[in-house]
Amino acid sequence: MAGHGQRSRTEELLYKQFQYFINEGSRRYNLSHDDCFSAYSDAILSSVHNVVNGHFNGKSSLKTYVFQIFSNKCIDLVRKITSNKQSVHKTVGVPEMLMQMSEKAKTAVERMIDEQKIAAIKEHLQQIGEKCKEILLLFEDGYTDKEIAEAVSYNNAAVAKTTRLRCLEKLRTRLHNFH
Repeated sequence: MAGHGQRSRTEELLYKQFQYFINEGSRRYNLSHDDCFSAYSDAILSSVHNVVNGHFNGKSSLKTYVFQIFSNKCIDLVRKITSNKQSVHKTVGVPEMLMQMSEKAKTAVERMIDEQKIAAIKEHLQQIGEKCKEILLLFEDGYTDKEIAEAVSYNNAAVAKTTRLRCLEKLRTRLHNFH
């Protein structure tokens, strides 16, 4: 157990050492801070995993190695966002019939659509796992990442935020695939 504590401290030091990559990635790849934060967290986890498993051969500095993984993750996000934007343009607009409805009928239809979306979200929340469900519901209730970390016994707010963003992406993917 003592080795785990040392590893956690080492991971945290590594995380803090190159944290400025987040702003660099946001500027270089025109990504949101949250997207770069997520890519950076994933890059740190991948780097640690690769070092522990002997996949880092030391031909470059650790900084260069981590930045390359981070860059690749940012590029993957840009590709994903770009392909998602292209698919948005292929969607069919609001049916003309809905536009011709009275305000009262339109409101009733919109309410039914909202209720259907809420039911779908609840169903998918049940399927993404209890920890993800708990974290997302806490965040929806207004808890900060620090408060969420304390509630679910995570080391810090950064871990809670990374987990929350991954859970949110998991939920979005499920909802996207549902339609």
